[in-house]
Amino acid sequence: MLPMPKKVKLVVGAGEGPTQLNAFDAALLAAGIGNLNLLKVSSILPPACMYEESFAIPPGSLTPTAYGSVMSDQPQAEIAAAIGIGFCANDYGVIMEYDGPGDRANAEATVAAMVRHAFAVRQKALLELRVLGIAHRVEHHGAVVAAAVLWY
Repeated sequence: MLPMPKKVKLVVGAGEGPTQLNAFDAALLAAGIGNLNLLKVSSILPPACMYEESFAIPPGSLTPTAYGSVMSDQPQAEIAAAIGIGFCANDYGVIMEYDGPGDRANAEATVAAMVRHAFAVRQKALLELRVLGIAHRVEHHGAVVAAAVLWY
């Protein structure tokens, strides 16, 4: 059994590269998580998991991460990603992600609405909402990523 993460941070990044995968790698590096082994997790923030602006994770670590990302090879396309976390007093929270076409403001508004809806259907009181997004206009091959990185 894996231990329960105790902290979470939000990160975003955008990148360009000679291929879409290289662009995604560049976006991960720009977000500060390019040298980690991301374990994609779904939408539940563990109870008592606290938000921290920044914390270090050793390179190569298996890192639970909820993220949205999009890659494109369409020059001048605007792509965006956003991540949102809803916190609940003394209980688990919810993480939602958005990725697709559009600008940062739309991505952030969309993910905020998704978090509010997730709390409503669970009949939970939303104590705090944190949202972070990013947008990028593709030059050749571009990518964006928005992530909630969990750690112990």
